[in-house]
Amino acid sequence: MGGQYLQSAIRRCSTILFLCLLMMAVIPTRAQQPVAISNALEQHIFTFGEIEYLQDPSGALTIQQVSSPAFNGFAPNKQSTPQNHQLGKVYWYRIKIKNDPAVKKHFILEYFDQTIDELTAYIPDADGHFRQLQMGDQYPFKQRMFLHKNFELDLDNSMAGEQVYYFRIRSAQIADVIIVLRSVNKFVGYALNEYFSFGIFYGMILIFSFYNLIMFLAVRQRQYLYYVLYNLSVALYEMCTDGIAYQYLWPHAPAWNQYAFAIPLCCMSIFALLFTRKLLYVRSRAPLLNKIIMGIIAARVLFFLAALALNRSWFNYKFIEMLPLAVAFGTGIYIWRRGYRPARFFVLAYSFLFVGFMLKFFIMLGYEWLNFGVISYYSLSFCFILEMFFLSFAIGDKVRLLKKKKDKAQRQIISQMTENARLKDTLNRELESQVKERTRELFEKSELIAQQNEELQQANQLLQEQSLEISRMNDLLEQDNRQLQTNVEKVSRARVLSAPVDFEEFSKIYPDKESCFKFLAELKWSQGYACRKCGHDHYFNGHLIYSRRCAKCGYEESVTANTILQNTRIDINKAFYMIFLVYSTKGKISSHKLSEILNIRQSTCWSYSTRIKKVMEERKKTLQNSDEKGWSKLVMEYD
Repeated sequence: MGGQYLQSAIRRCSTILFLCLLMMAVIPTRAQQPVAISNALEQHIFTFGEIEYLQDPSGALTIQQVSSPAFNGFAPNKQSTPQNHQLGKVYWYRIKIKNDPAVKKHFILEYFDQTIDELTAYIPDADGHFRQLQMGDQYPFKQRMFLHKNFELDLDNSMAGEQVYYFRIRSAQIADVIIVLRSVNKFVGYALNEYFSFGIFYGMILIFSFYNLIMFLAVRQRQYLYYVLYNLSVALYEMCTDGIAYQYLWPHAPAWNQYAFAIPLCCMSIFALLFTRKLLYVRSRAPLLNKIIMGIIAARVLFFLAALALNRSWFNYKFIEMLPLAVAFGTGIYIWRRGYRPARFFVLAYSFLFVGFMLKFFIMLGYEWLNFGVISYYSLSFCFILEMFFLSFAIGDKVRLLKKKKDKAQRQIISQMTENARLKDTLNRELESQVKERTRELFEKSELIAQQNEELQQANQLLQEQSLEISRMNDLLEQDNRQLQTNVEKVSRARVLSAPVDFEEFSKIYPDKESCFKFLAELKWSQGYACRKCGHDHYFNGHLIYSRRCAKCGYEESVTANTILQNTRIDINKAFYMIFLVYSTKGKISSHKLSEILNIRQSTCWSYSTRIKKVMEERKKTLQNSDEKGWSKLVMEYD
């Protein structure tokens, strides 16, 4: 019984094994399919299983290793467009082409992504070896086989059978491995159409920019200038990503070409936010959003400077542009919902750009079902055009709204002016009636006023005669007062200069610093001014009181310079009185007495009186026959 069960089990296993072998024989293996060249073929894009890939993180594999029949490291591609998900690492790709020598067409292979840093193509030859061709945007543009923005290599279809082509790729940013087989005729037509499309694309940007530049020059509103700078930044960024900039602007600067796109990319975000802020009046309509926008601008500039100074590979993190784009898009939606109608075209414009950017972003994250090849590759450029188109509508809508408000304001002004004119006419009629009534009243009173005027004229004439008599008497009194004052001054001065007086009486003649300086100036330059430096006799008033500055050499001489009062540290009117006391007592007054009279320290009085006595001794003969003004000569003759 057990033997029968064992035999039955063996038969079932044999049956299952046979069925498996039969299914393996019937179901074809999913080997890499070659692409056959024929006279009917014009173009073919390699996709999915037609491309096999190999990750080489170390970058140590050689073409001999990967092309060896024993090497089995390649895997079928499961995406429509392969990508290098590990940036900066080496990837190998291979395709198979089935040649037919009978085909008379000439074919080329083209790599669609112009941003690949390093692309090495290994082309099989008749001897079973590989011919190496070096390409990539880190090499000078003139090294390319075709002077075209894409990477192309020539195919030799004279060898019959399947030929395997290997490609070694390394890029610091995500590279779309779009390999296209084209006939030369198809490539020429495609290239002409592509450059024609670029001409239209960049021409539209230039037209938008030129139009808004004219608007800026006409109305001087900064929103137009920001829009122009934004458009030019978009154009330069697209030229960098399309390879047009490398071909036409800096073909001899491959190192610069590696990060040249970062500058217009940064400018795009900055000028887009500035344009949003100005177009939608964010500062007044949404103050919080205005602060956020200015913060995002500052952060974007700081990131650019950090990447430039520390690590330029950070420029490849293009996904950070989603933040400025989202802020601008969200600001437009917020302002639109708050009732500002021109924002609707702004929101529509940024909707297209947001969709295009998100499409690129999701493809980068690995959502391959969104990748439609060439359409997805150029989707962002197409969205840029739509964005510029509708942003122009937004600007025009804003201008239209402003014009509408202006027309409404003008109509209100005209209506108000009409009402003002009507009120003016009514008021003028009322004023005319009142003027007539008032004129009649004034005419009735004019006779009474005329009579009163006549009486007033007679009274005025009498008052005028009395005024003349009073003026004559005042003149006489004034002359008497001046004469009396002069006599009093003369008597006081004579008494002071001829007899001992106290300081209080002396101070009445020289009460303050200004009167002393005035007296010194009159004594010092009584014979006329002459500069001590150059002898010039013209002067201007100096910076100090009563000082004089030479009009020729600029030398300024103070009123105390070269006098006994030069560099004195006591009040000048006390110094005057001390000179007077020493002179009037012929130097016999003591320093203690001077200190008691002038309320100055005895040592200062002794020092200064000694100086005066010394001058008196030196000028003894000159001062013997002097009158009461001898003390003043003592002042001036000190040298």
